[in-house]
Amino acid sequence: MNEEMVWVAQAQQGSDEAFTRLVETYQTPVYNLCYRMLGEPEAAEDAAQETFLRAFQHLHRYDQKRPFATWLLSIAAHYCIDRLRRRKFAMFSMDAEDDEGNTFELPDPDSPDPEAESVKGETRDRIHAMLKDLDDTDRAAIIMRYWYDYSEAEIAQSLRLTVSAVKSRLHRARKELAGLWQEDKAHAQPERRPHESPAF
Repeated sequence: MNEEMVWVAQAQQGSDEAFTRLVETYQTPVYNLCYRMLGEPEAAEDAAQETFLRAFQHLHRYDQKRPFATWLLSIAAHYCIDRLRRRKFAMFSMDAEDDEGNTFELPDPDSPDPEAESVKGETRDRIHAMLKDLDDTDRAAIIMRYWYDYSEAEIAQSLRLTVSAVKSRLHRARKELAGLWQEDKAHAQPERRPHESPAF
């Protein structure tokens, strides 16, 4: 049994210290998933806290045959999907607004992020902007597949879908993103600065 599973077993027996270690281990991946789903740092922070609260409340239901990370991130994904469905009208972007309505670029979370390393500047912003146009469940599937390297079977288990449904959703979402990417390139305004969002 590895160290993580020891912490899980101890947390299931009521050890707050063991659960704290799990939170410290997974707070960055959970926050990053919530941020990519919701697009806003405060909403992502709230969603991450709610994820850990729900994990703590339902720890007795966790099946140790399943990777703990998969179980935890599926809680986060479901919570974010529910949030998105409750506020369909909201607009998400990589920019935040202050009280005066001025936009400013959000800093990346302080931990190393492979996505931020490999996809820079405007490209990263455009990908995030396009993600918000996807169906909520498709967005979760794409994030789990390409940011967290989940297998189709793990995504199916996490989102309570069949593997064939996951394949179908990934295929559809990739086609949609490719179309949006081409459309965005065709309509890109040369004078737009890298971190400005296009007007909607």
